[in-house]
Order: sequence, then structure tokens, then C-alpha cells
Amino acid sequence: MKTHQRVVAIAFALPLLAAGLLQLSPGVGAAGTGQIAGTVKLDGTPPHQKPIDMSKDPACGQVRGGALATTENVVVGGNGGLANVVVYISQGLTGNMPVASKPVTFEQKGCQYFPHVVAVNPGQHMTILNSDKTMHNIHPDPKAGGGNSAFNKSQLGGGPALDVTWPAEEIAIPVKCNVHPWMHAYIAVVKGPSGVSDDKGAFKLENVPPGTYTLTAWHEMYGTQTQTVTVAEGKPAAVNFSFKAK
Repeated sequence: MKTHQRVVAIAFALPLLAAGLLQLSPGVGAAGTGQIAGTVKLDGTPPHQKPIDMSKDPACGQVRGGALATTENVVVGGNGGLANVVVYISQGLTGNMPVASKPVTFEQKGCQYFPHVVAVNPGQHMTILNSDKTMHNIHPDPKAGGGNSAFNKSQLGGGPALDVTWPAEEIAIPVKCNVHPWMHAYIAVVKGPSGVSDDKGAFKLENVPPGTYTLTAWHEMYGTQTQTVTVAEGKPAAVNFSFKAK
């Protein structure tokens, strides 16, 4: 009798074990998506980034601990990787793409914006923080008639966070601070998966549905480049971009 019960228990457990292994297998996922990863390089000598004089507001220098701030329109790593490049799918997405549920953070620290370039989905929440001990004015200036509204909001140092959403796609919305004229940044509002290259030029787009797409790389100084890429379910696709230095 005990042997019979043991056989029945094993027979009952096997389908459950198989289902668990299926869920853990690398090629199977709830969304059946893939990934696009690569690098962005600058071909040539990068321009010299000018130092920023923040002496008019001592609070800015105090937060930075004496570290020198420079302009950020072209940031290149030691391996030639170009930072702050937005990489997104400009053609090929179909249907309604889900909006990222996690808010992106846009921070004012040391009297500069971090990150200098941020990507967000239409309708995705953006949390704006002021970590400085001085007041800032956040002043995004989207194009007229594009569906996004400009605003100019003051935010005290350490004050409550601002919660902002952007309804329409736009590459990219310039942001400035009316109190500190050297502060500049960009907000790229894009549908679907996107990535922004880091200081090594590396980027990654997660949860990309299988298909063939036009991938666009945008940089504030060097404009745009496009490539065609095919993404397979559960497999990474590699794409690399190279911009010519001016």
C-alpha cells in the first residue's frame, strides 16, 4: 500500500516539477521578449569641455566639495565611448506599448542636472529632486504644438519632489534653470524600450518584442543615426553606432 501511495505521489509531482523547470528555462519568459545592446563611439578627437564658474552661488561649490564642473554637451570615456546618447526604436513597434511603471529620477545636484540626458515613456512619471542647498527653477521648453507643455517651477533646496509626466513623444525637450544659466539637460520622450549610453558608451534596451526595427541614436551635438535590427525571442541583438567628431 505504501509503495502504491509513493508511486501516485511521484506521478503527481512530476508535472509540477516540469512546469517549474519550464518557468526557469532561459528561453521562456512571460513576455517572450529580447534585448538590444551595444555601444556608441566618437570617431576623432572630442572637443574640450569648458569649466563652469559657479562662484556666484557658493552653495553650488560646497555641494561639489571643490570638484571642478565642466560642460556636458560631449562626454567621452577613455575608450572613446560617447555618453548621453538616447537609443530608441523609431519604427517597427506595433500596438499599444506598455508604459514603464517605475518613475525616472531627474536630480539637481551640485548645480547640474543628473542625468544630463534622460529617457522616459509618454505618461511615465518623472520625479524631480533638488538635492542642493539653493533654489532652482526647472524650465523645460518643448516645441510648440507638439503636445507637451512648457513650465517653469521653482524648487527649494531639499524641498518636496515634483511629479511630472509628458503626454507626447519628443526628441528631445531642452531643460534649463533660470537661476543658474549653465544648467542644461534634455528629456527624450519615446514610446517603447529605450536606453541612454553611459560614460563607456554602452547602452541596453530591455523587453523588446521579437521583430525587425529601425533603431535611432540621438545626440544633442551630433544629431541622429539609424540602423535596422532584428530581435529574436529570448536572444540579445548587438548594434553599434559611431559619430564623427566635429
